[in-house]
Amino acid sequence: MTRVSAACVLLGTLICTSGPGSGAPQAGSSLEAAFARMDEAAAVFKGLTADIRQQSHTEVVDTNDVEEGTIVVKRFKPKDTRILIRFTDGKSYSIGDGKYRSFNSKTQEAQEADLGNSKDIVNQLMLLGFGSNSGELKAAYTIKLGGPDVVNGERTVRLEMVPKSADILKHVKRCDRWISEKGVAIQQKFFETGGDYVLATYTNVVVNPTVPDSAVKLDFPKGVKVTKLK
Repeated sequence: MTRVSAACVLLGTLICTSGPGSGAPQAGSSLEAAFARMDEAAAVFKGLTADIRQQSHTEVVDTNDVEEGTIVVKRFKPKDTRILIRFTDGKSYSIGDGKYRSFNSKTQEAQEADLGNSKDIVNQLMLLGFGSNSGELKAAYTIKLGGPDVVNGERTVRLEMVPKSADILKHVKRCDRWISEKGVAIQQKFFETGGDYVLATYTNVVVNPTVPDSAVKLDFPKGVKVTKLK
């Protein structure tokens, strides 16, 4: 896998959430009911804003790195969704308009890549949220109903999703999504190789806000050296 592909897989572990619905499937509901909620959400999704807390677990040394920040998502058209994530430690990531970008304000490191051959990987990761319908998800993932759970005091239904792509499976073995009663994914867990995982939790989620184009654009400061990834 190229550096661009690996970077996009990493970003995919940060950005996944879902659109609005009238309510997620309740405890004991069927997988078909969950798919129905996804389709309802897909029909009206335009974007979202939220706070994000990401915990990255490294199994071999049993450590957890935690980052917190914000995420902004805007859907321009069905296959043009753009995302900007800013963490409080100065790191920012974006995907949009066929490009991947990252910037660290503390080290002044900037990276950029044309997605090119990585578009298929990015598209499959984006299917985990941002208004995708059940048909698109089932084409790219094997999905099972994991059962009811409670996250931050909210009742949820957990879905277990295994990528069908061999390239993604090299890095992400499974993704679990916790869907709230409002039809929003408020937590995601990405199981990686060797027991590592990334757990992302979303709070203060606002669905379909008014988002200007500039809110999902990552601009580099003037004079910063930009490393081109391949």
